[in-house]
Amino acid sequence: MKLCMFTPLDLDLERGWPGKIDGDRVIQVAAQTLQAFFTGGGTAREHAVYPLAEVRMLVPVLRPPSIRVFDGNDFRFANPTSVYGPDEDVPVPVERVEAVLRPAAIIGALEQIGGFTAMNDWHAHELSGAKASDFATSLGPVVVTPDEHTPAGVDWEGLIEHASGNTELLPGDVLAADPVERIDVARGASVELELVGVGALVNRAV
Repeated sequence: MKLCMFTPLDLDLERGWPGKIDGDRVIQVAAQTLQAFFTGGGTAREHAVYPLAEVRMLVPVLRPPSIRVFDGNDFRFANPTSVYGPDEDVPVPVERVEAVLRPAAIIGALEQIGGFTAMNDWHAHELSGAKASDFATSLGPVVVTPDEHTPAGVDWEGLIEHASGNTELLPGDVLAADPVERIDVARGASVELELVGVGALVNRAV
């Protein structure tokens, strides 16, 4: 199943609604967020139906409780207050940045993976330390449940085990795996990162 946060173009809602993508249409579900949808067991009743061409995809998780970005066997935390969705302009602090594609898991109920999405882990090499990647993270365009697709080559259970050690993973937490692509991006340019099974995440550096 492919899930999303969306807004009808004629309403242009800031936070939007969760929905299921079914072919060329989006079915609104009765939950406030995808986190709530996962926590409810994915059984929320269905509401209105919209043509896919008449909606805009939004960031799947606007303010994740946490974002853990893995490189090898350990992780760093990313900034959950600087998260952008598909087709959004992303403010960058320097003239050239790197777009880093990572497969990412969205935690659902009971510390299990609710679905997978694409992450652009923006990086500014001119900045030192943690600030080099503190300014922006992009997520989207959709969330694909594990029964439909699981990004290959990643020990997702191992990532969950390490991330949840001595703590608790909450619905909406994001776990990002090792990079699969890196692209140099100049300010003013758009970048498209495509994750197999999920789709293309497009943003413009501004």
